[in-house]
Amino acid sequence: MNPPRRLVPFFLLFQLALLPAGTLAQLVNTDYHALAEKISRKGLMENYAYALLSRLTRIGPRLTGSPQAAAAVELMRQEMLDLGLENVHLEPTVVGRWVRGEVEEGRLVSSLLGTIPLSICALGGSIATPEDGVQAGVLEVKSFQELQALSDKARGKIIFFNRPMDPTHIDTFQAYSEAAEQRVLGAVEAAKAGGVAALIRSLAFGESDFPHTGLMKYSPDAVQLPSAAISTRGANILSRSLKNDPELIVYLRTSCVTLSPVTSYNVVGEIKGTEKPDEIILLGAHLDSWDLGEGAHDDGAGCAHVIEALRLLKLTDIHPKRTVRGVLYMDEEFGGTGGRDYARSERRKGERHLAAVESDRGGFLPVGFGVGGGDAVERKVQSWHPLLQRLGIYWIKPGGGGVDISPLAESGTVLMEMVPDSQRYFDAHHCSQDVLAAVHPRELELGAIAMAVLGSLLAQEGI
Repeated sequence: MNPPRRLVPFFLLFQLALLPAGTLAQLVNTDYHALAEKISRKGLMENYAYALLSRLTRIGPRLTGSPQAAAAVELMRQEMLDLGLENVHLEPTVVGRWVRGEVEEGRLVSSLLGTIPLSICALGGSIATPEDGVQAGVLEVKSFQELQALSDKARGKIIFFNRPMDPTHIDTFQAYSEAAEQRVLGAVEAAKAGGVAALIRSLAFGESDFPHTGLMKYSPDAVQLPSAAISTRGANILSRSLKNDPELIVYLRTSCVTLSPVTSYNVVGEIKGTEKPDEIILLGAHLDSWDLGEGAHDDGAGCAHVIEALRLLKLTDIHPKRTVRGVLYMDEEFGGTGGRDYARSERRKGERHLAAVESDRGGFLPVGFGVGGGDAVERKVQSWHPLLQRLGIYWIKPGGGGVDISPLAESGTVLMEMVPDSQRYFDAHHCSQDVLAAVHPRELELGAIAMAVLGSLLAQEGI
């Protein structure tokens, strides 16, 4: 039933009062649509994000503590200064220093099948094999539980963890997180069972000869064993070969070494808020990368997203009410010290981080945002969806966070993350294929534009 004519103004005000604050702001401030259009047009015309990523990847891989990581810090600091960002500075963080070394050899030796080369790489943090390598029989398992059940057969063997990422998951990161325990803790479980080394199936869906590295950990309760990843094709070959010749042996040789920790830096720059400068909207990514490729998707793309988002906001003269800060963290891959040290720094006194948005899922086409903070926050961000939808952002869902920004949750910061399409991400993740050529300029730029639009809305409307 329609309300009586004389009650229409009151009825309309009543209905508006029931709307989420973000929706009301959209109705009142139609300038947001023009701003989003201006950001989008400028970004897509100039493609600055890809040009920046090209400069960053030319440095090479940026493993923590490496000369390349130090060069990347200086490049990004200078980039922020050149763009005219405010409060550009470095914040120290102590990081681990692990060096792969020049030797990585793997081969299968069988009296029935002959000698077959295996494509392997040491896992980050692993000790090296003895100088003459490790040569032993192989026990194949797909879980820690299976290894425990077969522990009587494990002594003196190379433990081969051959659990594939589950291809039935649409969310590839769910498949990754479920399978990653074998990489992180495989050497520990192999040692407890009496093994002499751990060999881990690379965390990727497709079959290829590119091994994928990543962090592994040791435990004070177990002997340290050398740990290596084997390419998915090599894993399939080894598994088939074991069925034909259970007595075959595998030879592994690596020369990686752990050196003393060094001091590196998070890189920080911002656009100062005009009304509430101590309330901060943080856009974050990590500057370090693994050493087999160029770190283009992981996470050079995220760094390009952050810097380009700040550039677009500055050039569109938004004059945000709240400070929009970009932080390029160091050491996400090798321990997370940068994120923890940023959150606990004395510099944070007097600051209030309202929201932190992380980009650490690659430079593919952006499709959504994960938003933490509960139902009220999600409804507010959902009310902005029409501004983001035209950029290809299909959904806004509960979730959000990341290794670098997660320590900020302790102080009540709302955590968010940008989610690109991830179906091809693990083809490049942590391997030699993570190079600039694997990133599409337009998809990368759309991610930066989406970050800029969301950052501007958070800065103007709060959370």
